[in-house]
Amino acid sequence: MIMTQTTAGSCLCGTVKFQISGEFESFFLCHCKRCRKDTGSAHAANLFSSTATVIWVSGHDSIQTYQVPETRHEKSFCTKCGSALPSVQLKGALVVVPAGSIDSAIDIRPSAHICFASRAEWDISLENIPQVDGLPG
Repeated sequence: MIMTQTTAGSCLCGTVKFQISGEFESFFLCHCKRCRKDTGSAHAANLFSSTATVIWVSGHDSIQTYQVPETRHEKSFCTKCGSALPSVQLKGALVVVPAGSIDSAIDIRPSAHICFASRAEWDISLENIPQVDGLPG
């Protein structure tokens, strides 16, 4: 008997809860300008699957999806707290899940930095920056 992996996730305010049924095939850290705008950060961290399904446990009516006109780039988010949420793209052929929205452990590590040449000019040599557990004092 083959067990299907189930991954749980939610938004920041807890309104939207979901489960991903199936395996992730890749995990990319994307540095393109659109992903940086989506996240307000150095890169997006997204898991991808062509076989998984999204099960909305709660809050489905609080999800909105924005697609950049004339592109395939889209982002789903909670309308109450703004948290990034999974989206089903390419006419149902691809599930894209923001890694930060996952509540359970995942067994896949990032596959690659993509669109790396587009990274922010300040996103260099970050391993040399001090690391602080908690907020700076």
